[in-house]
Amino acid sequence: MTELRNVEADLSRFRARVLVASLVVLSCFALLAARLVYLQVYRHTDLSEQAESNRTAVVPIVPNRGLILDRNGVVLATNYSAYTLEITPSKAGNLDDTITALGAVVDIQPRDKRRFKRLREESKNFESLPIRTRLTDEEVARFAAQRFRFPGVDIKARLFRSYPYGELASHVVGYIGRINAQEKEAIDSSEDEGNYRGTDYIGKLGIEQSFEQQLHGTTGVDQVETSAGGRAVRKLATSPASPGDTVMLSIDIKLQHLVEEMFGNRRGALVAIDPKTGDVLAFVSKPTFDPNLFVDGIDTESWQALNESTDKPLLNRALRGTYPPGSTYKPFMAMAALHTGKRTAGTLINDPLYFMFGGRRFGSPENEKGGIMDMNRSIVESSNVYYYSLANEMGVDAIHDFMKPLGFGQITGIDINGEVRGILPSQDWKKQYFKKPEAKKWFAGETISLGIGQGYNSFTMLQMAQATAALVNGGIKYKPRLVIGTQDSVTRTMKPLPLAEPENLGYSAAHVAVIRKALVGVTQSGTSAKVFAGAGYLSGGKTGTAQAVALSTSTKYNSAKLEESQRDHSLYVAMAPADDPKIAIAVIVENAGWGAAAAAPLARRAFDYVLLGQYPSEEDMAAVKLGQVGAPMGKPRKAADMTNLLPGGASVAGLVPSSNLAPQTGADAKPVRLAGKTSP
Repeated sequence: MTELRNVEADLSRFRARVLVASLVVLSCFALLAARLVYLQVYRHTDLSEQAESNRTAVVPIVPNRGLILDRNGVVLATNYSAYTLEITPSKAGNLDDTITALGAVVDIQPRDKRRFKRLREESKNFESLPIRTRLTDEEVARFAAQRFRFPGVDIKARLFRSYPYGELASHVVGYIGRINAQEKEAIDSSEDEGNYRGTDYIGKLGIEQSFEQQLHGTTGVDQVETSAGGRAVRKLATSPASPGDTVMLSIDIKLQHLVEEMFGNRRGALVAIDPKTGDVLAFVSKPTFDPNLFVDGIDTESWQALNESTDKPLLNRALRGTYPPGSTYKPFMAMAALHTGKRTAGTLINDPLYFMFGGRRFGSPENEKGGIMDMNRSIVESSNVYYYSLANEMGVDAIHDFMKPLGFGQITGIDINGEVRGILPSQDWKKQYFKKPEAKKWFAGETISLGIGQGYNSFTMLQMAQATAALVNGGIKYKPRLVIGTQDSVTRTMKPLPLAEPENLGYSAAHVAVIRKALVGVTQSGTSAKVFAGAGYLSGGKTGTAQAVALSTSTKYNSAKLEESQRDHSLYVAMAPADDPKIAIAVIVENAGWGAAAAAPLARRAFDYVLLGQYPSEEDMAAVKLGQVGAPMGKPRKAADMTNLLPGGASVAGLVPSSNLAPQTGADAKPVRLAGKTSP
């Protein structure tokens, strides 16, 4: 009986254990079922996308960069295809050993190694970096045969930016360069981050920088299937990239080249503007530089040569160089007198060749005649005393208030980055500019020199050209611009950019006529008459000579005793034709002396080219470069008959019409061939 009870107890315990075990198993199956339902139903979409991403990759397709053209369709910036040898540092093992071994296969110069080192410091370890660019076919073949020896090293075909005419108009066109860490951070935090995936280069200067968005284009993508090791197996889908738009400049590159050539080795700037539109026809800064040096990353030697040069070739003098305007300021002072009612055109002022104020003698250059001056004669003969006294009568703030709307000491708003304001002095300006209390006060004697364009006055040639254009255009001022249109890369249609609304300065037509007549007198019987002798058109202008360094009142100016950098600047402002101006010019030749000696001859030949289609003779060009000629000498050449007018052998015929432009990108892109003391 006892044994029976023991068996039943054992069975009871066994059944309990089986039940518990069954419940545990059922619970586990229930948990597995619940997990399965969760993964298959609730997480289906998410996990499906993750699984898809494990076998697909999205590869950005960098768009071809848009072209830059001059107003006649001449290509100033284009692209070409070439092979590069690139290293991915994270896959290449010992970099020094790898580069040394590569040097036995392809030519690797020290500058290539320095550039690679700099790029590596600025990039991430997994990025592919070029150690050599523009490989020859022979070098490509040699490396391909030994590719197995170099893990992490590949040959890639890339598009490179090219500037066919090198130094010509380099300050306008600018250049592109590799994106640095700071720029990368700015792009990643902007709305354009997606559009710049895979992009290594952006515009750094000039139009390349200012119109980066238009030139860059729209990045495309390739969706590819990858193996477990990450190797591309096949392409699944493609969204093609859209090339950047073509940008058309207002610049006439042939005029630009003529002016740059006339400067020779001298420093200076020239800006030519269409007074009726604000279109910039020439935007010259000398010396220049070759933007092609920057495309792959400039080498140390070239950078030092540019950056440490006393001539400062990287400085855009037309946009950022500020100078006292000298006597070229006098026509504007005369208009200020008429507009404010301080003087009439017939007001007579005696010029004894000096002006006394506060016990100080303000003199005139030795070549002035002096005598009784009305407004016309004061401009034609460039009387200092007339404008000393006028400045004293007006006062600094009245001068400031008249000159400001003309654009002096103001940002013009031109469509290129980096413009500086210059200085248009006033009492408020001086209070803000100087820190010491004793230096903040404006003294009446400081006003006197302002009348002849000296003192604190400091303006850019862009401002001078805009003001000249507005003055001769009857007081109608246009914002200067360098880009007149873009061409859509897809539809290939030109889209002219609308002109900004002009500003009417409210000048009297009679007052404008007085100034115009005086400017014409300068070229007929005044300080630039010899330079414009025999011109086939009537023009107006004003010479100017501005001090580069201040001299004491007791020191007589003698250029022979001064260092070249201390000599006076030569300036000229001009317009032509006189009855209906189509071009206004402001030009400075640094440390070149009298305005009629160096600056005016450049304006004369620019007018001859634009209005008459004439190009200087060889002997005349040689003399102009040295500042040794006034009016043109020799028989001028016809621009239409010229060949090899531009660097690189471009001719002057067969221009692409601006209304029928087609973008050129890639390896087949080619340049469009062309045929054919202030004193007077």
